[in-house]
Amino acid sequence: MSYVSAGKGYSRDSRYLTTRITADGRDGFPVEAGRYRLVVSRACPWAGRAVIVRRLLGLERALPMAVAGPTHDERSWRFDLDPQGRDPVLGIERLQEAYFAREPGYDRGITVPAIVDVPTGKVVTNDFPQMTIDMSLEWTAHHRDGAPALYPPALRSEIDAVDEVVYKDVNNGVYRAGFAGSQEAYGEAYGRLFARLDWLSERLERSRYLVGDTVTEADVRLFTTLVRFDAVYHGHFKCNRQKLSEMPVLWAYARDLFQTPGFGDTVDFEHIKRHYYLVHDDINPTGIVPAGPDLSGWLEPHGREALGGRPFGDGTPPGPVSQAETVPPGHTPPTR
Repeated sequence: MSYVSAGKGYSRDSRYLTTRITADGRDGFPVEAGRYRLVVSRACPWAGRAVIVRRLLGLERALPMAVAGPTHDERSWRFDLDPQGRDPVLGIERLQEAYFAREPGYDRGITVPAIVDVPTGKVVTNDFPQMTIDMSLEWTAHHRDGAPALYPPALRSEIDAVDEVVYKDVNNGVYRAGFAGSQEAYGEAYGRLFARLDWLSERLERSRYLVGDTVTEADVRLFTTLVRFDAVYHGHFKCNRQKLSEMPVLWAYARDLFQTPGFGDTVDFEHIKRHYYLVHDDINPTGIVPAGPDLSGWLEPHGREALGGRPFGDGTPPGPVSQAETVPPGHTPPTR
């Protein structure tokens, strides 16, 4: 499967299904507990955002989740982790089927996260940036007691501004480096990525979180790239000025989030590595999946409590992960 265009820079297809699920149902899809299914892959950083926000807000029962396998082909993500290779609720083998039910001949990316309307089997939205905002603002009737304010009104403009540059230079920046089809395109993406990481290090040197003194949407969006950095982006995408573990401030910040309930307990490093090293066969034609890196460092003390801040503000941590959604042993750092 080819992701690299020789001589060209990488351009992400951002044509999404932007229908929204709202409290008042103004787009035809009202918030309704149990009606929809959030389809994710734990390999995907964009889907990882939705998994984290769903857990932090306590939406597990209201918005059930389907987990696709870590690899896909030109056609689609597959439900190959489920018995008989079918999602037990939607009854489909490939996410593509739900996209085609919504729009026959759908010619855009079959992406995760996607929210599917269970009664019709049709994808409602795959607009990942809006999806997590709507979880915060539109699904409030189904939030758990003590759910944190991830997108508080007083901080929204600052969160949006930080999110914009982090998306361009970091979240998508690693892809622009990894899928660059020319030395020039790679060099430009590499320079922007590490300049932004330096900027973030300076910002976080005296502040525990990106915006304000609690976890917000901005931290979720940065975390899903940082947690994949040493495992895949440093080597596979040639983002190799330094490893995350060699950038003291960002490494401590990432460990702080990883050890915060709702973050690290959603991360499956085995799925992450299998996805990138097997699916991107134009970058890694041998299909060899690296054995490392050592994951134990994610559980080392981070010391960022000294900066103050309260992860959940006036709220509380989410409860334990359900057995059905627990990341398998060996796919995450061993507990001590």
